[in-house]
Amino acid sequence: MSQSPDSSTPRIKIDFVSDVVCPWCAVGLNSLEQAIARVGDAVEVELHFQPFELNPQMAPEGENIDEHLAHKYGLGAQQLAQNREALRERGAAVGFQFNARDRIYNTFDAHRLLHWAAAEGAAQERTLKHALLKAYFTDGRDISQHDVLAAVAGETGLDADRARSLLASDEYADAVREQERFYQSQGIRAVPSVIINDRHLIQGGQPAEQFEAAIRQIAGLAPGG
Repeated sequence: MSQSPDSSTPRIKIDFVSDVVCPWCAVGLNSLEQAIARVGDAVEVELHFQPFELNPQMAPEGENIDEHLAHKYGLGAQQLAQNREALRERGAAVGFQFNARDRIYNTFDAHRLLHWAAAEGAAQERTLKHALLKAYFTDGRDISQHDVLAAVAGETGLDADRARSLLASDEYADAVREQERFYQSQGIRAVPSVIINDRHLIQGGQPAEQFEAAIRQIAGLAPGG
């Protein structure tokens, strides 16, 4: 994220393990990026996105979001409403807009698309990640549908036709599953999980101040303001 670090600039690698239907992943990503911006050129940050499926067995048509959350977490209508308001507030604080969503979807194909975008370049992957989060949480689009995924890819400047042909095949399926298995083998059971230099784990949509403090400490910098 730093523009022109010199040879003395400390470098850190961050793996952001997440799912594109995870609301706290949207909060956590924007918060992490705020932290990286605050650190600025003092650290060279290499950010990678790693796949995690909240619901790998979900049917293609998805599920009603309220029914899904009630069944999975035992939440009633009042608790669901309170959680949504908390998310809206946290999202607004980091510049992300949550709107009402009716359904939750299978995300395996979205992760395949992100894997392809990563091969096109880190900037393309990051842009697509943000676009998919916005498509689902802000715009209420069905990001399990190939036409929607290809359209979102095209909107970010990627080749929509290439995206469509990729999605119609099994391309990158094995690679995504291998990455998912790896992080599961490392004990990742919840997201977002932020792993710094393959050693330091921060979980949840933490405030930017916490991410910034961790980056500074791991990079060997004094606490900053």
